[in-house]
Amino acid sequence: MKKLLSLLLSLCIVFALAACGSSTDSSPPSEPSASDSSVSETTSSDSGTGAFDGTLTIGLIGPMTGSLATYGTAMQQGLELAVEEINAAGGILGMEVEIVVADDRGDASECLLAFNTLVSQGIGIIIGAATSGCTSAITQAAKEEGVVLITPSATADSITTEDDYVFRACFRDSLQGDIAAAFVEQQGYTKVGTIACSADTYSQGLVDAFKAACESRGIEVVATESTASMSAQDFTNQFATMASAGAELVYAIYYYDAVGPFLITQARTAGYEGAIMGGDGYDGSLGYISSGVDYSAFNDVYWTNHYDPSDPNEAVQTFVAAFEEMFGSTPISFSALTYDCMYMIAQAADTCGSADAASVRDQLSDTSAVYDCVTGSFSLDESGTPTKGGVVIEYYYDPEVEDDPDTDEIESIGQRLVSTITSEDLTQ
Repeated sequence: MKKLLSLLLSLCIVFALAACGSSTDSSPPSEPSASDSSVSETTSSDSGTGAFDGTLTIGLIGPMTGSLATYGTAMQQGLELAVEEINAAGGILGMEVEIVVADDRGDASECLLAFNTLVSQGIGIIIGAATSGCTSAITQAAKEEGVVLITPSATADSITTEDDYVFRACFRDSLQGDIAAAFVEQQGYTKVGTIACSADTYSQGLVDAFKAACESRGIEVVATESTASMSAQDFTNQFATMASAGAELVYAIYYYDAVGPFLITQARTAGYEGAIMGGDGYDGSLGYISSGVDYSAFNDVYWTNHYDPSDPNEAVQTFVAAFEEMFGSTPISFSALTYDCMYMIAQAADTCGSADAASVRDQLSDTSAVYDCVTGSFSLDESGTPTKGGVVIEYYYDPEVEDDPDTDEIESIGQRLVSTITSEDLTQ
């Protein structure tokens, strides 16, 4: 993958794989101009039957560079694995796929540029983007252009609200907030606080959903704090307020690049000793913990997620084993969700017998279709969103585990599944 990542600012090359996608020409799509550095390419191994009838092209938009690049890398890896498997099985409708990767750098304006670049190449099916803020910037364009857009991980309720060209593989925030509230209720907490970035669609939207779910469950919100940026590096005052208010659990919604190095450790130094809970944006935080801090700060920290890699479910373990063999690491949820996106598209194309965008859109809009995926078995509702539960994972510090001083990995901090919340447990 290091070689792949080094190409991210190069011109688009073709990623040969078989699945369903946008362009159905037998010739590859036109390449972007040399000035377009947001589009990159990866190539696949020749693992298919060698007898494909034409090609299909799928676009992938994600943060391949910037502070959220961990998400982009995970998305690309999950997609590569899914399409390699599909290729090995003979492809979709006899066609081989070319995947074009566009970097949005975690920025909404860059995301729209990336979308337009892919569409200019005739690509009619796109997986992306990673965050709600970026995805919100391209949903209207997808509708206007007639481009199927399926996001693996944009959870804001506003991403898709009607039957159109926009779909997702993840739950929406009103469900994720209720999953968190259900866990809070299960654990017996009665007083909670919240911290959000008031300017961010994902952060504020998820906190609002959590507060509404807490109200319906009789859980008191005793304090509400905020920051102006998702890149905040000082949470001391916010957690001092939580400690003074008597919050037993604080629901703080940020991404891994703030959670790992800043949020959790500063909560403890501010005198807050209660539980901390977050959303799926916490996934990947273990790789961003600063060495030398008090690792016990990560005890009693929980977060909702779309799947748990230790789940004994056969589909999960088959995926995890294949991913670890291919990439040498355990897949985070962004890999699993993007992998699911590819198989949802493939199933839709196979079922309707066509890979053009309009036909795939119509098939994905069938609310009776069932998708058996890594992150669950589900159907899409009329807005294109799955109705499903989730898992709650906790971080923990084990002082008996010695960290290797010759590596950057902190092995004494781990994560484990603590609860599975089903759709039947939810009020939304």
